[in-house]
Amino acid sequence: MLINLAAFVVVVAGIMAAKSLVVPFLLAAFLAVICAPPAYWLRTRKVPTVVSILLLVLVVVLVEMVLATLVTSSMSEFSRSMPQYQERLHVMFKELINWLGGHGIELKENILMEQFDPGKLMHIASNMLNNLFGMLTNTFMVMLTLVFILLEASGFIDKLKAIAGAPDADMERYERIISGVNRYMGLKTATSMITAVLVAVGLKVIGVDFALMWGVLAFLLNFVPTIGSIVAAVPPVLLAIVQLGVGPSLTTAGLFLAVNMVIGNILEPKIMGSGVGLSPLVIFVSMAFWGWVLGPVGMLLSVPLTMTFKIGLGCSEKTRHIALLLGPNGEAKKALMERK
Repeated sequence: MLINLAAFVVVVAGIMAAKSLVVPFLLAAFLAVICAPPAYWLRTRKVPTVVSILLLVLVVVLVEMVLATLVTSSMSEFSRSMPQYQERLHVMFKELINWLGGHGIELKENILMEQFDPGKLMHIASNMLNNLFGMLTNTFMVMLTLVFILLEASGFIDKLKAIAGAPDADMERYERIISGVNRYMGLKTATSMITAVLVAVGLKVIGVDFALMWGVLAFLLNFVPTIGSIVAAVPPVLLAIVQLGVGPSLTTAGLFLAVNMVIGNILEPKIMGSGVGLSPLVIFVSMAFWGWVLGPVGMLLSVPLTMTFKIGLGCSEKTRHIALLLGPNGEAKKALMERK
């Protein structure tokens, strides 16, 4: 046990040291998982492999360039408007302190402003956006890796059979990993797109500035389990308070609550069936762990990464107990019923 723990620490330290190389590769790998079904569809239509890969990469690059251009322009304007928002926040905060003082609640302004500086919240929102879109700087490395992964994908099964030493080797474990991650990434991308569109349109109707930027932020953070949707709602709600007042800010909060309730609690469970096969505690811990190891990208990919390890561990009798610990309670009960 101690040797295994020591090896785990060494591996994690190595991943953190090689983060600049690991992150682009992981992004490319999961983009390849998303691109695999359309690539297969194009091949069934007699489209040459090289042409189909180039078409998919071109589509990915175009989408990324459009999003990067739109969001970068919105972020520049948001940064220019930051002093005005900060000043308005300070004024509103002082008005709140005066209102509380008029109702017998005395608060020292200097001490309270040091503990709760509204300007810091706006800086956090700006820094969060900069960190999330900082990964776009590795576009060339990601796309180049994606091309090579897609080129090698068709012969990957044959290589695994050759390693196993049998042409008819059972590839069920690898197929489970690929199909499980593929299904999760595809469906999560679709539901995140729906979330982004609903948020952007709703904010535009309410009148909140930079609706497109907040929609893209909601799309990205929808991949972050548990807290992603909450974090995505904070900057636009705060901006709505400053820009439009308390009433529209409550409407903005209601918009995020309604969208996340419908998408997260009704639509996603319905189309994903039994879920991702991980317990809620494991999902939260994996988000914190991969975020610490790989940064913002690790938080985005925490669920598919943990799913991959869980499915791989469940394919071996020696490590199946660890897979059961990572899974939900229903999975453990099912395993107990099978043993009776």
